[in-house]
Amino acid sequence: MNYEHEVMTAVEPGSAGNVIAAVCSFFFPGLGQLVQGRPIKALLHFVLGIVLWFVLLGWIMHIWSALEAAWYKRT
Repeated sequence: MNYEHEVMTAVEPGSAGNVIAAVCSFFFPGLGQLVQGRPIKALLHFVLGIVLWFVLLGWIMHIWSALEAAWYKRT
């Protein structure tokens, strides 16, 4: 087996790591991005989630954060 191929496929959208990150972000916006090692993006999602809950639109942030974590592809 080609080790490089295994490493590259592990970070593709839909991989197990991205699915776990998406579930984390669905329940706590930004947590999935933090799990993926993207602290700045995680902070952005967390802060936007809090701000949007004040106008009752926080659920949008939960969905966006989960989708963004699921579709993430490391470059």
